[in-house]
Amino acid sequence: MKRELCSYFTSPVAYIVGALFLLFSGFLFFSTFFLVNRPELRNFFELLPILFSFFIPAMTMRIFSEEKKSGTMETLVTLPVTNFDIVAGKYLATFVSSIALLIPTFFYVAACAIFASSRIDFGPIVGGYLGAVLLASAFCAIGIFASSVTKNQIIAFFLAFAICIFLTMITVFSVLLPGILVGLASFISSTSHFMSISRGIIDSRDILYFVSLTAVFVSLTVCVISNQRKG
Repeated sequence: MKRELCSYFTSPVAYIVGALFLLFSGFLFFSTFFLVNRPELRNFFELLPILFSFFIPAMTMRIFSEEKKSGTMETLVTLPVTNFDIVAGKYLATFVSSIALLIPTFFYVAACAIFASSRIDFGPIVGGYLGAVLLASAFCAIGIFASSVTKNQIIAFFLAFAICIFLTMITVFSVLLPGILVGLASFISSTSHFMSISRGIIDSRDILYFVSLTAVFVSLTVCVISNQRKG
């Protein structure tokens, strides 16, 4: 984990990704903030799953793919550590990096407190950031899984992006699905669970969804690394 974090934050990639994320999220927030003049981050949180669907795969695409392409993966798997240790270290590094993206957005909370004419309601804001942490956790797990199955970073990015955007946008297309599948689409949608938490409603089912999604993709990554190690 320490090695990955040092590698990430000493490269320009971290600052390019962070700057672009702040640029897009800032535009989404301030484009409506002064129009509605309400102390809330609803518009920011509504579009955050789409932003994460793009930026988190961009952060995770190199995590295993680069190791394979450079040939250091063979050295890594010969170290006296378990497959879970390898995956957990890389996962935690990407998770911490994704949380770092959210830290500058606290400025939006400050803007709400300073410029809005009415009193700020911290419940939905706290819920939104809790949901953002859980969403980042799940998407990071998807990202490292995608990176573990290929040595091509571009393929890893698009595979992770496809899975994340599917989970994000499935409810949008649920109107095209048969009625019996609408409930299933809502259940597997990361957006529906995230928006529930971001309203300030902390439901154990929503938390369990993100924890389960994270556990599934981390476990799949461990299986992929185990098979490669045996090979």
